[in-house]
Amino acid sequence: MKWFSVCVLFISSPLYAIPVVPNFTQGTSSSTTRTTTNISESIRTIEFSGSTYSVSGSGVTSDGNISPSYTDLQTTLNGETYTWKQVDLNNKANFSLNQNGAAFQFTEVYKQPSVSRITDLTRQITSESVTDTTTVFSQ
Repeated sequence: MKWFSVCVLFISSPLYAIPVVPNFTQGTSSSTTRTTTNISESIRTIEFSGSTYSVSGSGVTSDGNISPSYTDLQTTLNGETYTWKQVDLNNKANFSLNQNGAAFQFTEVYKQPSVSRITDLTRQITSESVTDTTTVFSQ
């Protein structure tokens, strides 16, 4: 019976809602967002010099084509293999004098291809972005 009277008490009592009214008139809200970006960058530049072959002269004759053929040249530098074309000096033209005892001039120039410069550049870039936001509100 006691249990019954407690249940009747809750059922018979009306419940009323009380309105919630904010008790402020104005205010502000602030926030800060901070973003940091780290970039690690590596750049390698390899400069090559090419093969050069030239022949000039007077009072001489060639036994063939003065434009030589080319072969592959491989070079390993710092663990990296590079391949390019070079003049095949075993298959170039031979030159002889036009007339023995006569004046002549002859120049043959050969420059082998090579790596002239390797530049390694490593840099760290750090940037920071800061955003401050302020909101003002009132009723």
